[in-house]
Amino acid sequence: MTDEWKAPSKAGAEGGDDKSWKLLEKTLLAGVQEQRRSRRWGIFFKLLTFVYLFAALALFTPLMTMEKNATRGGSYTAVIDVTGVIADKESASADNIVGSLRTAFDDSKVKGIVLRINSPGGSPVQSGYVYDEIRRLRALHKDTKVYAVISDLGASGAYYIASAADEIYADKASLVGSIGVTAAGYGFVGTMEKLGVERRTYTSGEHKSFLDPFQPQKPEETQFWQGVLDTTHRQFIASVKQGRGDRLKDKEHPELFSGLVWSGEQALQLGLIDGLGNTSSVARDVIGEKEVVDFTVQESPFDRFSKKLGASVAEQIAMWMGFQGPTLR
Repeated sequence: MTDEWKAPSKAGAEGGDDKSWKLLEKTLLAGVQEQRRSRRWGIFFKLLTFVYLFAALALFTPLMTMEKNATRGGSYTAVIDVTGVIADKESASADNIVGSLRTAFDDSKVKGIVLRINSPGGSPVQSGYVYDEIRRLRALHKDTKVYAVISDLGASGAYYIASAADEIYADKASLVGSIGVTAAGYGFVGTMEKLGVERRTYTSGEHKSFLDPFQPQKPEETQFWQGVLDTTHRQFIASVKQGRGDRLKDKEHPELFSGLVWSGEQALQLGLIDGLGNTSSVARDVIGEKEVVDFTVQESPFDRFSKKLGASVAEQIAMWMGFQGPTLR
């Protein structure tokens, strides 16, 4: 018998190639899936490390600051920053400022406290809270004086806070005052009429939507809102007069409480401040202790990172449309 070689049939060859390609495809897909899985785990561990580092920094930064202050030998001047808009959840919130004040007043090594102010103002509620707490703490700790030092700007709510201090200092070119109240928004009624857009609002109170910028203003509601602002303004004026007392040169000055802002030199003449100076000069020449220790509440790195991501879109839209309360500016 002779062996004869037989070529594989066409159908058999095609079947074999098809199986080979499927096997190769499965192998490649498995490799890609494995790479994706490895990449996901890599990202997960990187994020975990990132969170761990931020948590560690958030935990140990305040502890290091406390330990640093605790190891100081002699007395010093406590400095607390009031920077930026005075509002809840901001660095210059009442909770942050009041917390710093209480810590400074309770420190036996603190010879005097400086409020280092650079702020356009903000919430009358937050400013009033700080004002009241400064006066309360001053009454409890009569030997510890509080000095407000205005750098670039100490206006409205910032000046409200400053007026509670024992003395106020500023640079000759600082901007001081702006004792007034504002609440601003927009009106889109005309624009909606041109676009043919109809506003539909459903409320259970007659005046529930009186701040709605998409509806026409009503004279009685405008008068009511003006009354709210006037009441807040009177409270502001009363607090400044109580804090400054007879140091205000002319309490009946027609423009003193009109919302105007003054230079440091003008503010000194009006009695809005007690002298010209800065944080260093006040610590050295007024308090008598040139060494300065910062008692400002420090945000954790995680908080600073979060704020850089931006505020809530809904909150920003609400502010843009005028749905915020009165502001001392």
